[in-house]
Amino acid sequence: MMLLTKKNRADLPELYSQDGKGYDAIAHVKFFTPWSNWTWYATEFDPETGRFFGLVQGTEEELGYFMLSELEAVKGKWGLKIERDRHFSPKSLREVAKNPPPKDDGNCAKCGATPDDGMRERVANGDPDICEPCYKFEYNLA
Repeated sequence: MMLLTKKNRADLPELYSQDGKGYDAIAHVKFFTPWSNWTWYATEFDPETGRFFGLVQGTEEELGYFMLSELEAVKGKWGLKIERDRHFSPKSLREVAKNPPPKDDGNCAKCGATPDDGMRERVANGDPDICEPCYKFEYNLA
């Protein structure tokens, strides 16, 4: 099986085109090892160098670069090779990640209060993900 078809190449955005989207970037192709738990979700591709950017799941989970040539060169048990999931449809990295970071929607991570809830303003110093009342409660500052 070809790891990357002409259609895959056409569908994958250019490298750096989803820069800054983090886990909201869209993965267009999924590769996996049939003999272990390694998976690569490609969000971008440079056809000249064969370099991808995306989410890599193995012993750890991280965003990073990987090469088509490296995926093609890997041989596992019984001569198995890395495969492309032919049934994969594009999804955000947040949807496929095992432990995605929380989406920063501006709401308090503890109580869910929005910035429009009056006194529940984000704390300038301390923990920027929780509102002032939750910060005071969390750190016994009431």
